[in-house]
Amino acid sequence: MPNDKADLLQGTLDLLILKSLQHGSVHGFGISVRIGQMSRDMLAVEQGSLYPALYRLEARGWIESEWGFSENNRKAKFYSLTASGKKQLQVEEKNWSNLSIAIGLVLGTSE
Repeated sequence: MPNDKADLLQGTLDLLILKSLQHGSVHGFGISVRIGQMSRDMLAVEQGSLYPALYRLEARGWIESEWGFSENNRKAKFYSLTASGKKQLQVEEKNWSNLSIAIGLVLGTSE
């Protein structure tokens, strides 16, 4: 059965995670849900990709985590952007914009 959700390009997951945390802290599963909502369910982030990316972003100092309780009263790790992560989000958004323009030029959809 074909999957109608887009596969993520390598390197875009960091941008999506940082963007999903722009408006406040969220637990891991909530990040996945938020990305789905923001993309109108066109993107799906699998846990096998999400958690290694969260650990990588935390190691880089772009996000931080703390334990709390989810909306269904389960213990969960909540992630939030650091000051460095907010700066990195701006860098990633600019890089994505430039890449989108370049691909549009190659495809003939941009002038």
